[in-house]
Amino acid sequence: MLGTLAAWEAGVYFWHVPVYLLPPPSLILRTLIQNAPVYLHASLVTFGEALLGLCLGTCIGICIAVLVTFWPTLEHGVMSLAILVKSTPLVAIAPLLTIWLGFGWQPKVVITALVTFFPVLINVLVGLQTIDASLLDLFRSWRASRWEFLWHLRLPHSLPYIFAALKVSTPLALIGAIVAEWTGASGGLGRQMWLAYTNLNLPHLFAAIFILAAAGILLYWLTTQVEQRLAFWYLSSQ
Repeated sequence: MLGTLAAWEAGVYFWHVPVYLLPPPSLILRTLIQNAPVYLHASLVTFGEALLGLCLGTCIGICIAVLVTFWPTLEHGVMSLAILVKSTPLVAIAPLLTIWLGFGWQPKVVITALVTFFPVLINVLVGLQTIDASLLDLFRSWRASRWEFLWHLRLPHSLPYIFAALKVSTPLALIGAIVAEWTGASGGLGRQMWLAYTNLNLPHLFAAIFILAAAGILLYWLTTQVEQRLAFWYLSSQ
């Protein structure tokens, strides 16, 4: 990483690349430091929207996966609707939600939830349905109820799949929040990026990009740490 930044800095210096095309990392760092309060407030807004949308999308994905597992006849209709939502471009949905819900946090959370729920749905559904037949027979011999099957067998088996989905959905949550902010927002990193773009202020634009990249790496690392602490007992049994 440091080598890449050093090569970037050297390349901009030796080839005299204009700032309005590609600013050097040193200028981007100075921009971050000089405008730290602005970026801190914008980051809190965007990260709050992203985390709320991620939680909502994850809950929706898990609930739908459980319903489909309990009632398999729903799978065709539910998956068709989920694929339809997934296939619809965000740039087409975001303006509509902004018109309907306003310029507050609500449309950003909804967009983020729409982006994140599909990977969770697919992964959790696989985890709930791919249970070893011998374990199913064992629980049936104990006359376990449907909820006991879910709580003691299917959900523990799905933990690795849930965390695999979260590793994909967590960066997508940031992207969803940013795209939603581009269509209209009073604050957030997306608004800062849009203002920087319209004014060709690339140091400010790259500063926001650096913050998002660092946040994505941090959230991925945190997800991995939580996985190691919550799912270690299941992984060690495989």
